[in-house]
Amino acid sequence: MPSLRNRLPAFVLLMALFALPAGQLLAQRMPFQNQPSLAGNNDADTDGSEFHFARLIYGGNGADRGFRGRGSWTTDWPEAEHFFMEGVTRLTRVDGARVSIYNGQGGERISLTEGNVFDYPWLYAVEVGRWSLSNDEALIMRDYLLRGGFLMVDDFHGSQEWGGFITTMQRVFPDRPIVDIAEDHEVFHVLYDLDEKVQIPGLASLYSGVTYERDGYDPHWRGIFDDDGRLLVAINHNMDLGDAWEHADTPGYPEPMTALAYRFAVNYVIYAMTH
Repeated sequence: MPSLRNRLPAFVLLMALFALPAGQLLAQRMPFQNQPSLAGNNDADTDGSEFHFARLIYGGNGADRGFRGRGSWTTDWPEAEHFFMEGVTRLTRVDGARVSIYNGQGGERISLTEGNVFDYPWLYAVEVGRWSLSNDEALIMRDYLLRGGFLMVDDFHGSQEWGGFITTMQRVFPDRPIVDIAEDHEVFHVLYDLDEKVQIPGLASLYSGVTYERDGYDPHWRGIFDDDGRLLVAINHNMDLGDAWEHADTPGYPEPMTALAYRFAVNYVIYAMTH
């Protein structure tokens, strides 16, 4: 597994990546049966895989009511990473560690203050409209990203949650603007050509007959870049890719939405692993 500890911005992994039809993703959904402790992580690279799903642990900002009593950072855990990693290993030649749907084994839950974030080039944070980082965590996140790490944020909606996200993100990067990612940017074309930009909804929104939540009517693909133009943070606002992964084989969740959510996230992974 590549390490970010010493030198990230210049590293490039030479991987043979061959896209397969998204329809070949045929995961079997298992019932949610686990209630394990969420503390701690696996040792890095326990099975020799070059890529692990890494999920950020964060504290709440006062609006965090939690998910199943576990905190908003756990939303869709571990089903989202289970089905996403099933997709990564089937849709690409990336050597990804599969994640247990019962207890999340194989995935990583990253506390910034433990220091192991630098072992993982790609980091996922969910429900970031409710997140908060301490001063130390914000400094570590900044260091991680400037050394070559990549952060994908997902599943936050509307103006109020955008404000919650900005409040913390500006403490990480007070000097870097958030901008719309250009249609021709490499992250949209590094493996899949992502010319279709539609709102990817959560399951509950679909069941209520809409694709948006709160006043988040329009989807936005935004980012933060370093001085050399490398994308550091991929911001998926007013959409819920994690739900689309989690419900990859849920009857009633549209397969085209899941397929598109996979393509976006796979592109983020490949971009992170090669930049």
